[in-house]
Amino acid sequence: MSPPPPPLGRSRKRAAHTFDSALDDAELVTARTALAQGRWTEVRTLFADTGDDWDRRGHRFDVLAQEHSTTAWTRDWRLAEPESTDAAVLLGFAAVHLALRGKGRPEKAREACRDAAALVPADPTPWLALLTLERTLGREEDVVRLFDEVRHRHPEHHHAHHLMVARLAERRPAAGQDPLHEVYDFAAWAAEQAPEDSPLAVLPVIAHAERYRVLATIGSEPADPAASGHWTGRRARQVMKAAFDWWLEWEMPESRAHPRCRVDLNFLAHAKFCEGRAAEAAALFHRIGRHATKDPWSYPDRDPYTAFTAARDVARGAA
Repeated sequence: MSPPPPPLGRSRKRAAHTFDSALDDAELVTARTALAQGRWTEVRTLFADTGDDWDRRGHRFDVLAQEHSTTAWTRDWRLAEPESTDAAVLLGFAAVHLALRGKGRPEKAREACRDAAALVPADPTPWLALLTLERTLGREEDVVRLFDEVRHRHPEHHHAHHLMVARLAERRPAAGQDPLHEVYDFAAWAAEQAPEDSPLAVLPVIAHAERYRVLATIGSEPADPAASGHWTGRRARQVMKAAFDWWLEWEMPESRAHPRCRVDLNFLAHAKFCEGRAAEAAALFHRIGRHATKDPWSYPDRDPYTAFTAARDVARGAA
């Protein structure tokens, strides 16, 4: 089976730099290393300690599921502990990533995730796995339905909202810079619905970057985002200011940070750099530290590490 095409506008280049999807989760990094060596008991403990922190749980399952050895070692775990629902969820999530790499059958992944979901009806994580799959391979009605399943269990699910924004941004590419595009409406609605301390306040920035990805892919925006007017219009400036102000007010101490906060910080730093706000971008780069993310620095088809380091150096030099 040939691998599925990448989502619209995602870079097909193999980056020379390896981005760690674990971000700043040291416990996750330790458990990932243990699982690669066949020590699945440390993963069992990690998930037990995570409890019903759904955003952290989804992040940890997603990261571990991406590892090539996860399926084999998790099968051993399931054989040793057939009652383990965490093992079932991890096998389903791993099957999703195998299918996205063209190494497994999508229907097999769907079945494994549905079976896991039946075992843990309150857990949004199996539905997040299905949403991850259908964001690339599924029909739009499937994506919307699965997003609703996640949101029903955790209304503020960070990763699910990002997946939904990425898919919505791909609607009507020929509409260009339509300020009324549905991806902007969705992101604004989600940000307004969330509690004031929720990182979904940054979602309008994510929507702006994802829409740029789509427009740059079809050639209606420059391939260099900093050369685009996409971030300098009145509406864009309002979105960026609101998100940056939220970050200044609500950034939590390191021990309480959201598990995917570095994702938001990379999108916000990218936006501020493209907007020409060097001092604000420099502050965000300082907070990001070594935890760069591939997206959005790869948009629309750039080497993400080169783009990240170049922007960081310019921002620091100008700040």
